[in-house]
Amino acid sequence: MTVQTLIDILQRLELVYNDMLALAEDKRQAIMSNDVDAVVQLLNRESKGMKSIEQLERERVEAAYAFLQSRGVKSQLELTLTELARLVFDPEEKAGLLEVQSRLSRTLQELKVKNDLNQQLLVQSLDFIDFSLDMLTGKSSQDEATYHHPSDRGGSTGRPGLFDTRA
Repeated sequence: MTVQTLIDILQRLELVYNDMLALAEDKRQAIMSNDVDAVVQLLNRESKGMKSIEQLERERVEAAYAFLQSRGVKSQLELTLTELARLVFDPEEKAGLLEVQSRLSRTLQELKVKNDLNQQLLVQSLDFIDFSLDMLTGKSSQDEATYHHPSDRGGSTGRPGLFDTRA
């Protein structure tokens, strides 16, 4: 197995991760505009992308093992791309492998940043929804923070609902 096969797989992996990066940006926009349907569609597309990534990762591992065996290494160690590059003696192949590794690393770092931001936006959206529901149902943190004698509640045993049925 040649190094070029491994490089080709890594380039395909990079393309899928770039697609995931674009989806992360689209998801950020959908979250900010409160478009739940768009978020659901983007999550479905992300799921398909993750399946592609899983398949390409399996191919990458197989290609790495085949490359190691072609170099006479019988170990089943999972070497990093930098460690694999040490076993490549052709300068062009080595440069190609290290270049795709660098690009892939940058893409993954950018994807991590965008996914972290999207997660924060989702948490803030959920907090806002929770706050809005508390406001609608009449739950007040001020009422919970101070002591009230049970007889002062006027016979009500729980927090008031959305509609007060007492006349």
